[in-house]
Amino acid sequence: MRLIIDTGKGGVGKTSVSVATAKRCADMGYRTIIMSTDAAHSVADSMDIELNGQITNILPNLDALEIDIVNEMKIRWNDIQEYISEFMESQGITGLSAEEMAILPGMELIAALMYVIDFDRHDRYDVVVMDTAPTAETLRLMSFPDVTSWYADKLFRLAKKLLGLARFTVGRFMDVPLPSANVLTSIEKMKDLMGEAKTILEDPKKTTVRLVVNPEKMVISETKRAYSYLSLYNKNVECLIVNRVYPEGIEGDFFKSKYEEQAKYMAYIHEVFDPMKMLYAYQRPSELVGWEMLDKLADDLYGDTDPAAVYSDRSPLRFVTEGGEHRIELNLPFKHKGDIQLFKAKDDSVIVLVGSQKCNIALPDTLKKAKMKGAEMKDEKLIIRFEKEETE
Repeated sequence: MRLIIDTGKGGVGKTSVSVATAKRCADMGYRTIIMSTDAAHSVADSMDIELNGQITNILPNLDALEIDIVNEMKIRWNDIQEYISEFMESQGITGLSAEEMAILPGMELIAALMYVIDFDRHDRYDVVVMDTAPTAETLRLMSFPDVTSWYADKLFRLAKKLLGLARFTVGRFMDVPLPSANVLTSIEKMKDLMGEAKTILEDPKKTTVRLVVNPEKMVISETKRAYSYLSLYNKNVECLIVNRVYPEGIEGDFFKSKYEEQAKYMAYIHEVFDPMKMLYAYQRPSELVGWEMLDKLADDLYGDTDPAAVYSDRSPLRFVTEGGEHRIELNLPFKHKGDIQLFKAKDDSVIVLVGSQKCNIALPDTLKKAKMKGAEMKDEKLIIRFEKEETE
């Protein structure tokens, strides 16, 4: 299974790019699905059709899915939803409000990952194209497997041990319901599934991120941050899709001035992102709705090439043993030493803080007891050094 994740600042044209990519993959004979994880879905609007929260066949080789989180909660996590609703009602929140509160933040992202796991296990599709919410939500999607596993591992194992005692003590004197064994089992199952999702997302030959950008100052700035943070989460950013470019030689004073304005930003894009692979799509006078317009967009981006190609398959994170030391090397484009905080945690991991984002790097057995010697930034790469243990 090939997973292509399109992301970028809101309004850059992610959905159109995603649908055009999926359509071209289907045309080339790949079993393809376009899946939207954005709560404000627009995939159906782009194709000028209706979707209902179920996997729907659109064209030969092409299915589509806009995730309906209410339906997903009923299908996948009914035990958890019932418990949260029961808890809310115990606090005086009843009826529909309790059901609404039971839909936890981020559940759309977990549902999306569940579909990815299912598609991968059963070889249902050759290509999965994921149209995501704006950048911040995509970063949550990428970090979700680690975060979910951490909470399940650290908190719910302890809760499971204490529940037996709590049912005979606290439960006798409080009106707050305690989670059932089924709830805890569902949470532990979710932890295992998130581990499987992490493996899929961090396979650089299978899963890649494509950053969609417009030649505009604010968009470029957010795209740089997204590239840094996605690298922090060890996700392979394989290319940049530069969308809504005014072509050279365009007629009209207004469009010529826009072309000249874009030219300096195009130069800046190349300055900061080269030698990353770049694909280009042109500004069009009409709205990108319907298959004819989407096919023209795909022509701009891919021409006669394969849209499912992997342009770069190198993981941002590497473990290296060389010259009498162990090293962790993590590409962090556009970041400097002062942007980074580093800790070695007690649970055999290294915590890297970059701005508002945090990543836990699980250490392999060879590094769990090794002493950290220090760290440095070199050529936009964080290098963490460990002493190599002496062998007798």
